Amino acid sequence: MLSQNLVSQIIDMPNQGLPVTIVTGFLGSGKTTLLNHILQNQQGLKIAVLVNEFGNIDIDSQLLISADQDMMQLSNGCICCSINEGLIETVYDILEREDKVDYLVVETSGVADPLPLAITFLGAELKQLTRLDAILTVVDAETFSPDFLNSEAALNQVAYGDIILLNKVDLISPEQVAATEAHIQTVKDGARILHCSHGKVPLNMILDVGLSPTEQHDEWGQTLEQLANEKQSIASNHLKNDGFDSLSFKSTRPFDLNRFEHFLREQLPDNIYRAKGLLWFQWETERFIFQLSGKRYSLNHDQWPTEPLNQLVLIGRNLDKLTLMQQLNNCLGRK
Repeated sequence: MLSQNLVSQIIDMPNQGLPVTIVTGFLGSGKTTLLNHILQNQQGLKIAVLVNEFGNIDIDSQLLISADQDMMQLSNGCICCSINEGLIETVYDILEREDKVDYLVVETSGVADPLPLAITFLGAELKQLTRLDAILTVVDAETFSPDFLNSEAALNQVAYGDIILLNKVDLISPEQVAATEAHIQTVKDGARILHCSHGKVPLNMILDVGLSPTEQHDEWGQTLEQLANEKQSIASNHLKNDGFDSLSFKSTRPFDLNRFEHFLREQLPDNIYRAKGLLWFQWETERFIFQLSGKRYSLNHDQWPTEPLNQLVLIGRNLDKLTLMQQLNNCLGRK
């Protein structure tokens, strides 16, 4: 929970610009869970949340708890791969609202490099209107391995993170936690690392912490002007280097649960690292929320707020999309 004193401080700083926290982190690390925690515990702050998906179907925004906060969906593709006019215009829209917001939280996709996004908030269009407070990097403690840092996106998420939120520490031993911290320190010496489970962390430790003041941007090794000039090349290259791709699947027919579980157990290729979806199963009236990270997956259920519809996104490297689409279609129930 935010203290009332901190809430008052944030609300009373309009001349310093709208405070902004960037939430980044690799596929399945728990970013959306963290956002839900923030929205449930904001204690009077009006928070605007910007969500960006990697894939053609917006799953994350449908999973966020709405409690009078605004959430605007950016155009398809990583924020860091966009020209960024979409982001800038969205921020302008938020700032021009009669019903003013107190705080802006921006979630990147799991394969995004946060640097181009940070540069946008430090650039001429937004520098005087917003205040970049911190880049918060969420790391999945359970699935982390040294190979994780072979991904350029994951490496930069850790390198540019002001706070590293080591999530899911309840699933591993203290020795594994210490080993993970040691690997993170090899990328970012002296990193500020916080532990949590299910994205639950005191908000006064991650919001309005003042760790990314504009004056310190040159600690990244280059001036803002140099970074801005290189932004297009930085933004367009990292996905090509990492080889990430996504497959989006929609159907107005329900899945057969046994066939879908067979697909997960026997057919899902190792090059899929993340999957998420809102699923409809034959003979079931409830909505199933599907999350897969690494080899672990979960199916939780709630009520459909709309007509039932299967929506699924698979994210990985070098996907055989034709085969995957055929396999998913084979999971559908008989007409």
